[in-house]
Amino acid sequence: MPAPDEVLGEPRTLGSLIQKYSDVIIAVTLVMIVIMMIIPLPTPLLDLLICLNITIALVVIMSAIYNEEALDLSVFPSLLLVTTLFRLALNISSTRLILVDAYAGEVITAFGQFVVGGNPVVGFIMFIILVIINFIVITKGSERVAEVSARFTLDAMPGKQMAIDADLNQGAISDEEAKIRRTKIQREADFFGAMDGASKFVKGDAIAAIIIMLINIGGGFVIGMAQRDMAAVEALQTYTLLTVGEGLVSQIPALLISTATGIIVTRAASEGNLGADIVKQLFKNDRVFFINAGVLFMLSIVPGLPGIPFASLAIICAFIGYSLYRKTSVTEEVKVEQEQAKEKHEATRPENIISLLQVDPMELEIGYSLIPLVDTGQGGDLLDRIVMIRRQCALELGLVVPTIRIRDNIQIKPNAYIIKLKGMEIARGELMLDHFLAMNSGTVFEEIPGIETVEPAFGLPALWIPESQREQAELNGYTVVDAVSVLATHLTEIIKQHAAEILGRQEAQNLVDNLAKTHQSLVDEVVPELLGVGEIQKVLANLLNERISIRDMATIMEVLADYARATKDPEILTEYVRHAMSRQITQQVVQGNMLPCVTLDPALENRIVGGIQRTDHGSYVSLDPESMRRMIASLTREIEKLANQGYPAVVLTSPAVRLYFRKLVERSVQGLIIVSHAEIDQSVEIQILGVIKI
Repeated sequence: MPAPDEVLGEPRTLGSLIQKYSDVIIAVTLVMIVIMMIIPLPTPLLDLLICLNITIALVVIMSAIYNEEALDLSVFPSLLLVTTLFRLALNISSTRLILVDAYAGEVITAFGQFVVGGNPVVGFIMFIILVIINFIVITKGSERVAEVSARFTLDAMPGKQMAIDADLNQGAISDEEAKIRRTKIQREADFFGAMDGASKFVKGDAIAAIIIMLINIGGGFVIGMAQRDMAAVEALQTYTLLTVGEGLVSQIPALLISTATGIIVTRAASEGNLGADIVKQLFKNDRVFFINAGVLFMLSIVPGLPGIPFASLAIICAFIGYSLYRKTSVTEEVKVEQEQAKEKHEATRPENIISLLQVDPMELEIGYSLIPLVDTGQGGDLLDRIVMIRRQCALELGLVVPTIRIRDNIQIKPNAYIIKLKGMEIARGELMLDHFLAMNSGTVFEEIPGIETVEPAFGLPALWIPESQREQAELNGYTVVDAVSVLATHLTEIIKQHAAEILGRQEAQNLVDNLAKTHQSLVDEVVPELLGVGEIQKVLANLLNERISIRDMATIMEVLADYARATKDPEILTEYVRHAMSRQITQQVVQGNMLPCVTLDPALENRIVGGIQRTDHGSYVSLDPESMRRMIASLTREIEKLANQGYPAVVLTSPAVRLYFRKLVERSVQGLIIVSHAEIDQSVEIQILGVIKI
């Protein structure tokens, strides 16, 4: 019956058999290593095992060099134990042969005779040097790095776990990826912890090598003289050479294994194998090699120093630097060509047209003379002012103003600026950077000369004056502001005027989502069961249109939850919200504890109520043109009376009429504040200074 592998069409190979029976092979190997310490080995087998030890050490260090991460050789701590045990078993077997037969195979003899030239003193010194390098330099350093890595890895585990949980909660990674990353973190902690302990094996092996060497020399000297009738010099020569040869044979693999240990534990932030990382990081700057070439050339011409070696190395460094310079230049040229080709390709892609449809919510275009306002290097603080404007709008209106993009425009006047909303111009003005704007606040007792202009935010007459006249203007009663403050005030006023347009459905959704963080049940009750985001956005826009802050979203949603079952009309819902926000509205219109205002004649209110027309798309008021003309004329006269007395234009109506009266006059009279009795706090004293009639 064929084997399963043959049935599946996969012939048996040595690699597959080793992998299949790897557990058996390892178990047998460990047992054989222990047996080697007890049973004498023939010299040919000992030679083979010594060569195998060197081969294993080479395989291990090559694997360490080509691994990209420490966990790629996670079995290394256990492998370190096995190789150390194997090397000690060889030490015991070779020591037995040296002491019994005064011969331990061709490999040890060759290292004792050929490598050190048959000189036991040289061999002994070489052995001591190798042991010192292995024990004090490499093993000590690897042990310390492994200890620190284990400590830092364990300390960093909670933070890494929290980072994984955060990525998982945000949807950046899947459950499977999170599981893999958690497993990797745990394996890293286990690996460096194991390496901290496994490095002690190499340390102990180095100490054991010294002790074994002393035993071999001392014991061999005694055995040679007492049992083999050798002369003292002959015994010392024979056994010392054999001991040194055995020590070199064991210390070379030990040094390779120790080096592999150091490579693995010191590779903390690698992106490839060791060779690739070294070449990539050392051979990346041509200036380094040019400077080295210059230094070496200077050393080559110093009297008394060997010129040829330094000159040769200077030439080599110069050649490497030139090669790197040429490579960098070619790489940069290729990169530029690729970028140009990419830009040309992007420009011809059909999908590239889609990007032209993107419109910035708000833009500020400035002439080239106003660029210093934006340049922080020239003391410009316009960017900081815009940040403060956005904060102010958030506090006063509850509106998150989108990022305002600033562009220079050479097609407009150098001192001009344009404010755009959704790509369309809505305001413009001009500034004089080296002048101040002086406005007459009504307290000026002596006029000063200046360049006449109009304050852009409120349309007030003003003067541009030089800085030398600023102090005198303030003493004369003028309100004086700098140019950047004029622009900031204008921009703020434009944002407040067009806040309802700035607030779109996405912005409304963001406000609802922010409220849901603290009032989840309230949001769930309203959205989407009672109202959609679009209907909520219309209510919020109606409030902003009359400069009512929407910062208190909880109160607004509470009102919508109460009345949305009765009506879906956004304008009616807006009136209910205004009633609930009476304190805020009162605070905006009341001066002290008194409300100076004008009101509507009862006959006019009856005419408005009688002209209300209700449709499926909302309600509107229908008045004949003559009545409208007389009402607007009367309203204008009464507002002028208020202005002459220094009061704002406030009209007080009944709750049933306020909405419809606003619809009638909002296009004819700008800046009018219309409130109802239900929106004024009862403690406020109402002072009626006029009546609007037909």
